[in-house]
This record gives sequence, C-alpha cells and structure tokens, in this order.
Amino acid sequence: MTFQTCINPTWCPGCGDFGILGSLKAALTKLKLKPHQVALSYDVGCSSNMADFFKSYGFHSLHGRALPVGAGIKLANHQLPVINIIGDGGCYGEGVDHFIGLSKGNHDMVTLTHNNYLYSLTTGQKSPTTKQGTLTPSTPDGSIDRELNPLALALINQATFVARGFAGDIPHLTSLLVQAIKHQGFALLDVLQPCITYNKDYTYKWYRDRIDYLDEKHDSTDFNQALKQTLVSDRLPIGLFYKEDRKTFHQHYDLLNTKPLVEHASETIDISSLLNQFT
Repeated sequence: MTFQTCINPTWCPGCGDFGILGSLKAALTKLKLKPHQVALSYDVGCSSNMADFFKSYGFHSLHGRALPVGAGIKLANHQLPVINIIGDGGCYGEGVDHFIGLSKGNHDMVTLTHNNYLYSLTTGQKSPTTKQGTLTPSTPDGSIDRELNPLALALINQATFVARGFAGDIPHLTSLLVQAIKHQGFALLDVLQPCITYNKDYTYKWYRDRIDYLDEKHDSTDFNQALKQTLVSDRLPIGLFYKEDRKTFHQHYDLLNTKPLVEHASETIDISSLLNQFT
C-alpha cells in the first residue's frame, strides 16, 4: 500500500487506532496524495506510534508538542498538507496552550486527536477528557473534576473547522478527514476510540449505543447551533459541527503569498554540504 511501511502496527488487537490509521490512509488516497505530498507531526503515546507504521514525511515530537511542530512545518511550506497526530492527553493536557493559540491564529493544519479518555500508553491514568467518577491508577477513588469539552473549547477559541468522528466507523471518519484536509484553516477532528486494555467499560458497543450522527438539518455555519451540539450530555453527536472561511495565519504575510518560505530560503541559503552528509 502507498502509505504502508515495512513495520506492522504494535497496538493492542481491537484498539481504535487501527480504524484511525485505516481512515487516514483512505482519506489521503481519495485526495490522490502521495507520501511526499503530506507531512505528519506526531506526539508521544499510543497514537503517535503511527510514526513507525505510516510512510510519509513525519516528525516525532515531545509530549504535547506535536502542534507547534506542525505549525513550523506549515510556515516553512504552506503548500504541504500538515496533520498532527496526538492523543487526548497530549492535545488537551500538556499541549492545551498550543491547541488554544494555534486555533485562535487559524493555522492551516489538521489536528487529529485520538480520544480514548485516558493516558493509555502509561497504563491508563486520568486524562483531561476522563469522565467524572472514573477509577484510574491516578484517581483510585474516582476522578473528582469534570471532563474537558474539546469541541466547545475549539469553538470558543475560534477554530474554523470542528468535527468529531468514531474509530469504529471508518467510512464516516474517512469522509470527515477528507473535508478537514481540504479545509483552509485550523481543523480539529476529535476521534472517539475505545481503549480495549485500560478502558473496558467504553467498548465499541458502548459508543454505538450513544452515537448520534449530525444530519442535514444541522447547520454547520451556525456557531450557536454548533456550540449547543457540543454541550449535549445524553448522547454523542458526531460529524461536522462547525465550518468557517477565514484568512489563515500564513495568508497574513505578503512574503508567503508569492511562494513558500522554503523556496525563498533555497535562493539565498546553500545547504548542499549538509545534505551531502546523507548521500
């Protein structure tokens, strides 16, 4: 396969990461993109082990730092689609300041958040999205604080594309990914996924019993309607909540309106001696 490396995934059998990986490959294939035409910025955690399994330009960053790295890649070459691969802990915990800042600035990239309500790589500790009352190794008597709402957070911080998918519905998730990658601006795609090892209560059936697909009656251009949907507590709406056309961060710079920064640099900086070390 075009985006397949020689390394097979090492995720737990049944992990939702498999569905996300399949959807990402399918979306890029639908868009007719090749490995050298897309860049991925990976965080730390189960989700970002994908760096070994996905063939494309990629950078494996520190925990919570995938988004600023992605922003740097986009500023260097804004013609390259950039996708941040990150978990709910890295995105909404360690990296929440980056998430808010880059959302407000409308940086042109996709943030694909693997949301299983836990820090699963480190044996299932509480994450920002862990439901109140949940027993975890770090909250043995149950989580006291209420869970963070990433969709509402993205909306009130002016993200121009806010959507939620489900790892157990690959065709629907693929469609959302295609839309997110084509969107110009900051796109959050929060993906609900089971962790079959450390979150046994939230199974595929648990999600399917609660998922409610946003239909054609939902107006994704209506901010208030979108915010209302993110605050629903008795079900799990999935689909495109909100989309807005607004000038992206790099479009504010005249220098980048003519050509990417990397092409400007190639005219004045000679790095051939550095590159020769790798040939």
